[in-house]
Amino acid sequence: MDNRPLRKDAERNRRRILDAADAVFAAEGLGATLESIAEKADVSIGTLYRRFPTREALVEALFEEKVDRILGWAAAGLENPDPWAGFTSYLWNTAASHAEDQGLGEVLMGSGLAQRKIEDLREKIVPLVTELVARAQAGGRLRQDFAPQDVPMLMCMVGAVARRAPGSWRRYLELLIEGLQGEAPLTVMPPTFSEAAGVFNRC
Repeated sequence: MDNRPLRKDAERNRRRILDAADAVFAAEGLGATLESIAEKADVSIGTLYRRFPTREALVEALFEEKVDRILGWAAAGLENPDPWAGFTSYLWNTAASHAEDQGLGEVLMGSGLAQRKIEDLREKIVPLVTELVARAQAGGRLRQDFAPQDVPMLMCMVGAVARRAPGSWRRYLELLIEGLQGEAPLTVMPPTFSEAAGVFNRC
């Protein structure tokens, strides 16, 4: 990979392509044509291919920025003095990203693209989510038998609703969050992180 600094016009084109890809993939999913992205970016398809020779390269570059955003939501939740508000704000932000950004949802749910970035995200996000859960439980709002690996399963559920009834996912996330404050013991143990990841990649 060429890490030399780009000329200003080249960097400007790269930014325009990434912004266009963000909008197009969010609306149409990862199957959107690269020609439509080039058109939205107002660059030639040749310019797009010079910067991103494959769809994988484009998705990986775009997802790198989204990884930072997701990690930022978790970090902001940990900085919230209210542990429950910090935990639920992370759930809301993550659920919205699944529901409203089709391309991101497809990457996270096992499209086969940007796998290195997904692995990097998982490695970094697990300790943050574990701490969010522990704080919310210590604060007395989150049920004690909730496990950090339940979070991706919840996102899988919300994502499924969003794909079939886009206007309804907020209602069902609200219902899920209300249920997370219950006290009646659950009868089924949580999956392992590996099992949760496997299900998440197929949902």
